[in-house]
Amino acid sequence: MEITLAIIKPDSYRNGDTGKIIDRIISEGFNIKEMKQLRLSKEKAEGFYNVHRERPFFSELVDFMCSGNCVVLSLERENAVDKWRTVIGATNPEEAEEGTIRALYGTDTGNNAVHGSDSSENGIIESNYFFLKRD
Repeated sequence: MEITLAIIKPDSYRNGDTGKIIDRIISEGFNIKEMKQLRLSKEKAEGFYNVHRERPFFSELVDFMCSGNCVVLSLERENAVDKWRTVIGATNPEEAEEGTIRALYGTDTGNNAVHGSDSSENGIIESNYFFLKRD
């Protein structure tokens, strides 16, 4: 089994899409290992997105992620990272395949509904950032 992190971002939360996204997660065969609703502090968001610190969009991303509630989920299943990235679609919702979460609920590259880990290693690191440490 593999772990990946999902975040239902503030735009989706504000728009009332949280339940629909959680239903989709379950219907795609993921086991929700841990889940919590929170509002990220600036420090927590900066720490999570530290890998992007030197990119021009960093401040805007941090501000957006602190702009409202989000739901953080640690997901588990076979091939979890690749499967979740397929389910969520391309970062830019306009380029995401029809029926993917970002195509359905995202509005632009910044407000793209959800986060997904980009590797098995990062799935564990990111889950550990929000939940109890695991190997």
